[in-house]
Amino acid sequence: MAATVLTALGHDWEGRMVEIVDRLPGVGVGRRCADLADLLAAASAGHGDVALVSADLRGLDRDALAHLTGHGVTVVGASRDGQEAEERHLRRLGIDRHVHLGTPPEDLVEVLTTGRAPAPPVALAEPVDCHSPEGSPIAPETAADEAVPPPDPTPEPVRGQVVAVWGPVGAPGRSTVAVNVASEIAASGTTALLVDLDTYGAAVAQLLSVLDEAPGLAAASRASELGTLDLPSLARLAVEAAPRLRVLTGIPTPSRWTEVRASAVEQVIDLARSLAEVVVLDCGFGIEDDEELSYDTLAPRRNATTLVALAEADELLLVGAADPVGLQRMVRSVQAVGLVPSPTPRPVVNRLRASSVGPDPRRRVSESLARFAGLESITFLPDDPAATDAALLSGRTLAECAPESELRTAVGELAGTLTGRPPARPVRRRRLPFARSHA
Repeated sequence: MAATVLTALGHDWEGRMVEIVDRLPGVGVGRRCADLADLLAAASAGHGDVALVSADLRGLDRDALAHLTGHGVTVVGASRDGQEAEERHLRRLGIDRHVHLGTPPEDLVEVLTTGRAPAPPVALAEPVDCHSPEGSPIAPETAADEAVPPPDPTPEPVRGQVVAVWGPVGAPGRSTVAVNVASEIAASGTTALLVDLDTYGAAVAQLLSVLDEAPGLAAASRASELGTLDLPSLARLAVEAAPRLRVLTGIPTPSRWTEVRASAVEQVIDLARSLAEVVVLDCGFGIEDDEELSYDTLAPRRNATTLVALAEADELLLVGAADPVGLQRMVRSVQAVGLVPSPTPRPVVNRLRASSVGPDPRRRVSESLARFAGLESITFLPDDPAATDAALLSGRTLAECAPESELRTAVGELAGTLTGRPPARPVRRRRLPFARSHA
């Protein structure tokens, strides 16, 4: 299959690479781009199928790569011979295909026309007798006589489960549910990572008494854009709020939402799967795609973090408030979330009370949601203002400040349905006798 290549390489060796590519059968250079803006414009205009980029291309980040792939352009990294640092940097940005000036022509054609990287050569070594004191090679006839069993396949690394907590506008309690679900998951013996992705009103840091100055999602996004984010660095950014519970705090002020790009969030979620068994995402309410910004994919989109979270999630908790306005918004949100890539929602009705929906609130809410939204198997969280106020005032979870409350029990059962483990039992505190004063 013929391919048209766009090049954006170092000026001192771009000419040699262009000369090599132009000699390949079925491959031609469509445009030599002077900088990243020129490359993005050529890709948007449909002038190429493959982009050859180098590590020294100024401004190259994950967002630019997402722009190229979004226009159907395959990105291939290129470097001089022996520049391992440049290749490593490109791979950290997510470019898994790489060539250099010394790549054989047949491999170049394979990469540029099919997008597959050449298979590395397999080195064949003579069998070695591990039991021999000298470690000398086994004789060929001895190795041929004994059947050597094939090596066991390397087990794939365990990938954590991603749970997105989302709900409509109006503060139905998304952050409260996300924080306490993550807390209950950790208390049951499962490692959990809580990520605050709300670009409108991040509140996880405040709910857990974490300093706003602590680096979190913004720092992880910057590292991802620069190609320096890896699992150890993400672990350093995610503070340990409790045993088996890590927290990646959100942006400290809503005005900094432009620092969080969709491509960076996607890598953060991917790495988070390797950091914890369950990843809980506290999402913002907005999932609308701005029609004006959608024409210019270079412009950041404020709702992109939530859209990426819903697309990457394995489970979706749809949180709604148990009042007439909240239930109406919940019904409409079911229709809205069905239009974007997302898992089947698990409805969670928060702050259930008879004073807002009438007597027998469970039956009334169940009938309404089943009739207007087709929702079944609803999880109800009782209204417990005393417990939630105490948790908010002290900056702790329900398990810490109200372990025997009905709300904590209901959240624990919800967390148990996600992990398959029974909820942690509340720890009863011994009451100390009051000291009597003697006159």
